[in-house]
Amino acid sequence: MVSQEQRRRQLAREKFLRQQQRRTDARRKARVRNSVIASVLAVVVIGSVALYTTDVLKGDDDTKQNAGAEVTPSASAPSKAPDPCEKPAEGKVKTATWKKEPELTVDKSAKYTMKLATTCGDIDIALKASAAPHTVNSFDFLADKGYFDHSKCHRLTTNGIYVLQCGDPTGTGTGGPGYTIPDENLKDKSLKANTYPAGTVAMANTGQKHTGGSQFFLVYQDSQLPPSYTPFGTVSESGMKVLKKIADAGESTGAGDGAPNATVVIDKATVTKS
Repeated sequence: MVSQEQRRRQLAREKFLRQQQRRTDARRKARVRNSVIASVLAVVVIGSVALYTTDVLKGDDDTKQNAGAEVTPSASAPSKAPDPCEKPAEGKVKTATWKKEPELTVDKSAKYTMKLATTCGDIDIALKASAAPHTVNSFDFLADKGYFDHSKCHRLTTNGIYVLQCGDPTGTGTGGPGYTIPDENLKDKSLKANTYPAGTVAMANTGQKHTGGSQFFLVYQDSQLPPSYTPFGTVSESGMKVLKKIADAGESTGAGDGAPNATVVIDKATVTKS
């Protein structure tokens, strides 16, 4: 039979063993927990290092690519021709617009010429009053109002079609006099095989019928175009030399359609009846 003292010692030892087991279990759990935490931290660190390394390499690649992008265009870009034109005369473009086409007062039986005194030289144009009376009448009206004076020729095309476009005081290609004029002379005998021959002066439009305003283009080399643009004039021989000078200077984008490199400004436009 176990004495009371022996029983007390046995219970104390069992309690000690239980405490030791709990401590052992706690240490084991702590080791497992610490191991898991260490593993997670290792993954995070490795991942961070990998990401950092990737970003650095990507940055290096981007830097190299950007460096190439900065160097290559300047190395391969064609040299810009010197501006062959003079400085524009002092003055500002007119901003007036009108609600309707001016009254038709042009004399269809008379001869009309338009002179564009530009920074690149004078461009004389024989106008076709009998074949395109509304157009010539509008140019006579606008020139008299000084509408074209000090305006830039804003567009030069050197690929596919070969034209210099003018007549927009805003210089954006979107300006106009506030009214439109009808299409005329689309069966002109000069337009053969959908070609506007060099020297032709014709109206620009929006691509829709009867949407001409004040913008026009001068053809410096035969250009394939549908007969949708009113031909209303012919450039003189001396005027063609001026156009060639402008065309030879090229356009700003290098893609064949942009602002002319030459400073082409109409200092004064004059329409004369004879």
